[in-house]
Amino acid sequence: MGQMTTRRPVLRLRPGRSAQRPDTLAVEEPLLVRVGDQILTSTMRTPGHDFDLIAGWLVSEGAVGDPSDVAGMKECIDEQNTIEVTLAHGVAPPRARAFETTSACGVCGADRVVDVRASLRWRLAEDPTRVDVGVLAALPDRMRAEQRVFDRTGGLHAAGLFTADGIVVAVREDVGRHNAVDKVIGSALMAGLLPLAGHALQVSGRASFELVQKAAAAGVPVLAAVSAPSSLAVDLADECGLTLVGFVRGGGMNVYTHPERVRVAPTPDLEVVV
Repeated sequence: MGQMTTRRPVLRLRPGRSAQRPDTLAVEEPLLVRVGDQILTSTMRTPGHDFDLIAGWLVSEGAVGDPSDVAGMKECIDEQNTIEVTLAHGVAPPRARAFETTSACGVCGADRVVDVRASLRWRLAEDPTRVDVGVLAALPDRMRAEQRVFDRTGGLHAAGLFTADGIVVAVREDVGRHNAVDKVIGSALMAGLLPLAGHALQVSGRASFELVQKAAAAGVPVLAAVSAPSSLAVDLADECGLTLVGFVRGGGMNVYTHPERVRVAPTPDLEVVV
């Protein structure tokens, strides 16, 4: 297992002064995943919780939904940054198209939404979870308090899984926001928590289509982000029955889809815009 941080010399320039000193950086290294002789995927990630990362990625790709679907994982001693996965009998690895890294997916957004919805194991629209607006507003700070490596580097994304009451279940960090989400989902899979009904997922950046897809694949009914969602992320969340919340900062937020899950106490000065 590699280190999550490293030290490098840096010239610090400030008004009227300069200094040469070491600085702590977040590590970024490749990770190769294979089943037998077949390469599943490769990604750039921050070392740490690699098994969670792979398990969460398999959930996101629709290959697994239960801890028993993963028979085992091991680091390859003779190949650095390579992990071999053994899937349970009868569990097939994801389709090859899931490994394409180009931004040109070859199909339109509407096709992608329909395709993802058809592949989901759990029906989010039937999840009765309700979350107080005050709980949602507090999630970024609660997640931030668990970001140990960010405190040292300032250079990592984070994802946090919480109960509907705001209790921390898991927080993971990575140079990639998608990896951070996969690490959280993977930890939940191996703990036997899927589907994640009654939970909320908080992310440190924006809410992209891929993050909504990952949340829906894990059965998470509420996804909150500190920044904006994309239009396709909103479309997918709406279609899948997922509550998507953006701009969670300073006590405020925008609820883009399925606002019925956000419990708001009536106040005289509250204006609801639909």
